[in-house]
Amino acid sequence: MANPSLLILPGDGIGPEVMAQVKRIIDWFGEKRDLAFDVSEDLVGGAAYDKHGVPLSDETMAKAQEVDAVLLGAVGGPAYDNLDFSVKPERGLLRLRKEMDLYANLRPAQCFDALADFSSLKKDIVSGLDIMIVRELTSGVYFGEPRGIHTEDNMRVGVNTQRYTEAEIERGARSAFELAMKRNKKLCSMEKANVMESGILWRDVVTEVSADYPEVELSHMYADNGAMQLVRAPKQFDVIYTDNLFGDILSDCAAMLTGSLGMLPSASLGQPMANGRPKAMYEPVHGSAPDITGQGKANPIACILSFAMALRYSFDEGAEADRLEAAIEKVLADGARTGDLMGPEGGTPLSTVEMGDVILAALDDSL
Repeated sequence: MANPSLLILPGDGIGPEVMAQVKRIIDWFGEKRDLAFDVSEDLVGGAAYDKHGVPLSDETMAKAQEVDAVLLGAVGGPAYDNLDFSVKPERGLLRLRKEMDLYANLRPAQCFDALADFSSLKKDIVSGLDIMIVRELTSGVYFGEPRGIHTEDNMRVGVNTQRYTEAEIERGARSAFELAMKRNKKLCSMEKANVMESGILWRDVVTEVSADYPEVELSHMYADNGAMQLVRAPKQFDVIYTDNLFGDILSDCAAMLTGSLGMLPSASLGQPMANGRPKAMYEPVHGSAPDITGQGKANPIACILSFAMALRYSFDEGAEADRLEAAIEKVLADGARTGDLMGPEGGTPLSTVEMGDVILAALDDSL
């Protein structure tokens, strides 16, 4: 039986640095757990533009369509700020999402006990936090037409269109309900049905889908109230389902409840392939962090946790995902910290490689 295939796209900035630690973790599973992957590597974002003149080549796109999962680091950087919009590094990421039809973006926000003091909220509000935001990823205002900038009456006008079909809302909703069934059977759908027709349709379709999941407690909330509730009482939520724009904003808000963007992974899932696995791409939530690129300061945990999500959702290796997550929780409880996790008590932060070292040591201890 062939090994599962994984395409690694390190990207720009700290992407290659954190991905180097993930590759060490992948090698560990092959050597110590007899869980081997056929790994290939290619370019995306600014790195692809530098070589090919585009942020994602057709050849790389074809590879992404063929593998069991894609693992991406980060894209972008100030060197590319003045490029035409059509070839900015981020367009490579958007092309992957769109052409792979990765319509369900899973953004967990989990507060590790050892890091509860790092949140800007009080410890009792975030301690034990474990929520999942499901963001519809391939439709809505980021992709709707018409769009663009034009001139009317000698004045520039910017246009973006919020557009959703019933089918686009439904398939994401089913992903969210399936997740809720595996968690605490609570789902909150967020939109702006009070002022947007797309929000009215969103609420109607999610309500219709809920009939197929009678065990899941469904609630609805306006997205602006959702943002307020996330910082007031976040533990009231389990799974949140929302559209592309609101999901972008709300998931970043939820991310900071945990204390550091350097800790948060994500998964983007699509339709099942012939082997039954969903098309999938995994990436850390943090950006390319050009201010610390090449300095060995980057926190690799979000990228490593993204691989843990791949183990769970693409490769049916939930027990090994648990093993990896437990190793990370152990090193944090033992006081291991990269610079972004240093508290007021100070100390010497671990480098990117050193954090990889202690996680590998914790994995060894788990055997």
